Formats: sequence, C-alpha cells, structure tokens
Amino acid sequence: METTPFHPRSPYGSAKALAHYSAVNYRESYDMFISCGILFNHESPRRGLEFVTRKITNTAAKIKLGKTDELVLGNMTAKRDWGYSKDFVLGMWLMLQQSKPDDFVLATGEAHSVEDFVSAAFKAAGISNWQKYVKTNSDEFARPADVELLRGDASKAKNILGWEPSVSFEELVKLMFEADLALELSTI
Repeated sequence: METTPFHPRSPYGSAKALAHYSAVNYRESYDMFISCGILFNHESPRRGLEFVTRKITNTAAKIKLGKTDELVLGNMTAKRDWGYSKDFVLGMWLMLQQSKPDDFVLATGEAHSVEDFVSAAFKAAGISNWQKYVKTNSDEFARPADVELLRGDASKAKNILGWEPSVSFEELVKLMFEADLALELSTI
C-alpha cells in the first residue's frame, strides 16, 4: 500500500526513498504536479544481464543451446513481486493523466520465489530437470540485508487508474526466455 513505511535494505533502496520523499515535498510545498510510482520489480528482455531474472533466462537459453551447463544463483527462496515493464509504463502514463497528482503502487500482488522463476524459465526451454543445471552459492551472492518477501498491493491503482497487469508471471518468464533464446541464436 502507498502508506506502508519504507524500510530500504540497500543504498539503491535508500536513494529511491529519498527521491520519493523529495518529490512529495516539492508537490506539497510548491503545488507541483508530481506523482510518484512505487514500482515493484518490473522485468523485460531489456533488463540487464546482471539482474537475477535475465541471468536465469539467458543462462537457460544457453543451456538449451549447449553453450553452458551451469547456472549459479544465491538465495533461491527469496520471493518477489515480478511484473512486466510494459504494464508498468502504462501505469505510470495513467498516473500522469489524472487531474491531481498522487502516489500509486504498481505491482502484481503475487510473490514468486527465485526457484519459481528458474522452474518457469527451464519449462519455457523445454527442460524438465532444471535441478541438474542449477547450483547455489550463497556466499558469493549473499546480500548483507536481504528481504525474504516483497509483494505489493496495487488496489489504489486499479480503483483510480483502472490499471492492472496484463501479463502473467509465466508469460513474463516465457517472453524473457524467448528473447534470450533469439539473442543467443543470433550469435551462432
């Protein structure tokens, strides 16, 4: 919810909280039209390879093509609210079409684990025994203050903006995998 207090667990999260409160301050102090989107994880094939979602879909594509045989990850139980970036861009656009500025959470309302993401990516690849390829290394990929569960409530966006996600979790993972497969095929 938009009223949930922020509790950043990384420098990036702290910077986002500062930006949010700065925007709210300018809106309230100078009557500026500033709406804040409180966006949960939004993914697409354009996501950088350093992010776990792209690492998973790209490595699954490489495994399918025989280019590699291992995917190394950290915390497989962490759950995130992963949605499609294109849906979130529409939500931000809708925020700016309102007669008055406000803050809105954009999220799917569903939480899926990293393991769920891996399973869906390997399913899209046609590989049923993903466990054969996935290794964990929590020392290498540990976060000093990780959050086990992040799930958003976009009820306000749905009620006021008429916004809701159009792409399911499984569809999102599949479209990311297919984009990475096409990318990897283009390098053969």
